Amino acid sequence: MGNTLSTLTPVEDSLFLTLYCKALDSRFPKPILSDAMADEIVRKLDYDFEQFKVNSNFIRNIALRSKKMDEAAAAFIRHHPDAVGLDLGAGLDTRVFRLAPPATVAWYDVDFPAVMDVRKRVVPDRPNAHVIGADVTDPDWLNTVPNDRPAVILADGLIGFLGKDDFVSLLNRLIDHFPSGEMAFNSYTRFAVWASTVARGTKSVSGLLKFPGVDDPRELETWIPRLKLVREILLAREPEISDYPMAVRLYNRFLATSVTLSRKGTIVLHYRF
Repeated sequence: MGNTLSTLTPVEDSLFLTLYCKALDSRFPKPILSDAMADEIVRKLDYDFEQFKVNSNFIRNIALRSKKMDEAAAAFIRHHPDAVGLDLGAGLDTRVFRLAPPATVAWYDVDFPAVMDVRKRVVPDRPNAHVIGADVTDPDWLNTVPNDRPAVILADGLIGFLGKDDFVSLLNRLIDHFPSGEMAFNSYTRFAVWASTVARGTKSVSGLLKFPGVDDPRELETWIPRLKLVREILLAREPEISDYPMAVRLYNRFLATSVTLSRKGTIVLHYRF
């Protein structure tokens, strides 16, 4: 018998879509993220994961965008072994285990209190990893996080649920709180926001999306001038695409022929401040 879950709001419940994709990726002969712990968690939970009609491309892109955020965080931690790590909207993600940061890094997983209650039941504890149950748009939760160290901040799947004002306020608070740092998150073009309403994999959450979409990552620098773009990661152009099944690989190779087409796929944006 799996863990019975309490009722979550639709936004809170959305965590299961990305968790399931990471679990399915780990079952592939050539996984992208190789998150076996995600699969272990899925198998523990009494939840109807079969409701998610996700295809091979969607599963792999969820895994690949998370891998790219892991890579950004790992590089930052190598240069800043005393860093603070923040995973915003962490849900049941096991990033801190994938990264395995040194004990000198203080790691914080942040999500709604109800989600964190579930996390405490199914995700093992790890030294120097802390759980904060809070709405990320609430300004008070940052008071419990050290502010005298550089920070690496990740948000995997969160940004789509924030309107522009909440997004800008959150990032300004984070930038104000830390002396310096980097952040990486998946973003959405205006086309991607529209496409989420018709794509099978995202129809379950499309009605919850508030982010207006941006077609050029430099636009966010005008919203938040202290952000400086490090890299726009267009997943269609990443080397892992070569391990996708042929049909999916060819589709991504077509997208990769231009920046405009690549931006119709999945994007991870990496900034410093």
